Amino acid sequence: MLGPVRMVSTRTLDVGYLEAGPSNGDVVILLHGFPYDVHSYVDVIPELAAAGLRVVVPYLRGHGPTRFRDDTTPRSGQQAALGSDVIELMDALQISRACLAGYDWGGRAACVAAALWPDRCSGVVSVNSYLIQDIAAAGAPLRPDLEAGFWYFWYFATERGRTGLNENRREIAKVIWTRNSPLWAFTDSMLARAVVAFENPDYVEVVVHSYRHRLGLASGAPEYEGLETRLAALPPIPVPAVTLDGLADGNFPATDGGPSADHFTGPRAHHQVPDAGHNLPQEAPAAFSSAVLELLDSQVPAAVTRPGS
Repeated sequence: MLGPVRMVSTRTLDVGYLEAGPSNGDVVILLHGFPYDVHSYVDVIPELAAAGLRVVVPYLRGHGPTRFRDDTTPRSGQQAALGSDVIELMDALQISRACLAGYDWGGRAACVAAALWPDRCSGVVSVNSYLIQDIAAAGAPLRPDLEAGFWYFWYFATERGRTGLNENRREIAKVIWTRNSPLWAFTDSMLARAVVAFENPDYVEVVVHSYRHRLGLASGAPEYEGLETRLAALPPIPVPAVTLDGLADGNFPATDGGPSADHFTGPRAHHQVPDAGHNLPQEAPAAFSSAVLELLDSQVPAAVTRPGS
């Protein structure tokens, strides 16, 4: 069971978040993906809190109780917005530095914040390594079997897809969960628990914009133009990092770090996690918790790969 949802106001959002552990502990911010919610960390939170960490787990924009403060703010889902939200949350909670850990959208938010605001980040844990999007290369096709797994990218690029997401939030999530994590025996109750977060009034607009923007099919919000220009250069992540790949990820084949490893210029360790799919924190919570503790224990050697660890 997770604790009560707290609320805090940032410059842009009223953010719903969970918090556990001692208030004076080192801070770790856990960031969920799409189409998931904070319950991805249901088994990670108590382990990290028991280790003496202050654990903060926000609902991303467009999810759960998180709301935009101004009706006129664009419902952007672009990567610069996600990274900025992390820093604004830290400001609101008066957190000067934190370890940022996540997967999917949350891993991207962590990578963006670590690359653009490294002084605010004590380290980063990222599933699937470097997740800053190369939007200029978005037109380059992947292998057909991988493209098939990203069907929803193209679906959300259409107005039919926008309507479909609005009408079938649970069903679309179930299809994506099944493809992303073929070995994960999630239950209907687990899916129903997460779907509550998708009833947010901004969910559809934020999701649709995210996928259209990453494909170069939608403009970004003006307030993030400068940050997107910096991200277009694929900036390095200079802070210590632990990266993870699930060996049973249905859409993102595990690597030994691959070319993205070059973007981590600080100390880095990479681990492959057997039987874990895309929602790695929920499928293999011990491996994810261990990665955070490894990072904070300063045991990250440079450029290490440990297959099967």
